[in-house]
Parts: sequence; C-alpha cells; structure tokens
Amino acid sequence: MADKVTKTKSKATKEGDLPIGPTGRPYHGFDVPAPLDSHGPARIIALCNQKGGVGKTTTSINLAASLAEYGRRVLAVDFDPQGALSAGLGITVHDVPTVYDLLLDTKRDPREAIVQSSTPNLDVLPANIDLSAAEVHLVNEVARETILARVLRHVAGEYDVILIDCQPSLGLLTVNALTAAHGVLIPLECEFFALRGVALLIETIDKVRDRLNPSIKLDGLLATMYDPRTLHSREVLERVVEAFGDDVLETVIGRTVKFPDASVSGVPITEFAPEHAAAQAYLRLARELVARGAVA
Repeated sequence: MADKVTKTKSKATKEGDLPIGPTGRPYHGFDVPAPLDSHGPARIIALCNQKGGVGKTTTSINLAASLAEYGRRVLAVDFDPQGALSAGLGITVHDVPTVYDLLLDTKRDPREAIVQSSTPNLDVLPANIDLSAAEVHLVNEVARETILARVLRHVAGEYDVILIDCQPSLGLLTVNALTAAHGVLIPLECEFFALRGVALLIETIDKVRDRLNPSIKLDGLLATMYDPRTLHSREVLERVVEAFGDDVLETVIGRTVKFPDASVSGVPITEFAPEHAAAQAYLRLARELVARGAVA
C-alpha cells in the first residue's frame, strides 16, 4: 500500500505557494519515509487526554497501522481497562495474559502477552477489564510510577515505536504511561469542552517531567473529529493553533462514520477503506511524525 500512497506535497518550491491547510498554515504533504535498515530501540509515545471520546484509541490503532505500513515495527499497548484498542484490532482478551499481568509481575516476560495483529509489523499488548484493578494493587508498590517502564524495557529493542493508548483519566496508570514515554501525542476533539482540560494535562506532563521523567516532550496536539462545514469546529481549531502554535500538528483528522465501521470489523481504517480520506489522513500523520523526528 505504501507505494500506492499519493504524495500530497505541492510541486511549488516556495512555502508561500503551498496550499493553506485547516490549521491556517501551509499544508505540506511530507514525503514517504525511507525504509529502515534495522529496528529498535523504540521511541515510546503516550496518546493521552483525560477527556473521553476525543479519538485516542482510533488514533492509536490507525497511527500504529500507518507506521507499520511504512515498514516500522510497532507495538501498540492497550492501557485502558475498556480494552477498545484490543477489540479494534480484533485481539481476543479473555483468558489470556494481558498488560495487567505484567504490571503485577514485572519479572514475567512481556512476550508471553504480546499478540501479533493481522497487520504486518504491528503487535499488540492487550488489556481487559482486569486492568481497572491495577491502581488498587499498585498503590503500595515501591516506585509504582515506573512499573510500565520496567515492563517495556524488556522489548523496546525489538520495535521502532511503542504507542500507549491511555485511559481517559490522570490517575496512576496514565502517570505510568507518561513516565515510560519519550513523547506525548494529545488527540484533541474540535469541540469547545475538549479545550478546557488541555491546560491541566499539560500541567500534569510538566509535573512528570519535573519529578519522574526529565526527557519527556510534547510531540504535538492532533485535531480530531474536525468538521469544516461547522463554524464551531473551525473556531476551536483556530483557538488551538493560537494557543499552542507549532505544537499543533498540520494533519487534521476529519469526522467520519468509517471509523466505527472499521472498529466493528476489527481492522484499521487503512485496511478497511484504504482510499478513504480518513485513511489517507492517518498515513499523512505517520509521515508528519517521521518528518518531525518523533518516529525513526
């Protein structure tokens, strides 16, 4: 599929001649990344937002599949007790080892729980409702904020990128994800109430940087569920760009019913409807993150 992807980059040589994208900035296409000669160690990216329904899991699934399509070895970590990422990739989560078991026994080999998805180059560390008990079990553990980092350390050398799909909260599980991560990607719905929690999330990231993980950085804010037909969507995106500037990714993910349809089928949208604008947007997001240096 990668060789079929049409580059959207303008032939113009001057940035001023590039088309203007939804963010109000020149709309680059970003070249298809060159294949890698070797794999690892992985850069770990947490997809985080304490507000639910903003597209974290959809982005985790489809960004992982897009990076895999470009030859990157990807591990998608389902770190939400709802297990939506696992279900969205067609992974069985009943009576199998999950990330919860690894958190309780950090000496256990993570490879026992990792499952190969139907998408080449994409593996999954699944989760189920058992994970909801993790915070209770871990609260008295020494260095409880670093447990996920210790788990992922065993397999980081085998992947190019590890994506952690966080639950919609700022509790101990999310702090574990931020402590393990090198970067944070914040999916942000183009809706007013989605803006309200971003400052709190940024504050939490700053606290983690200060106290637990000095190397963590903000990889970007990703506008999701964008509907150019509504003034509200356009105004919210404009306010996000005004507030966060170049931290807002150029790629914007539009609203479409194809996402739930793909989830029901248990495959990424890049496989379910590869020519659809939403699939192309996630491929473009993968290219943008490679161009920004967030992914090898």
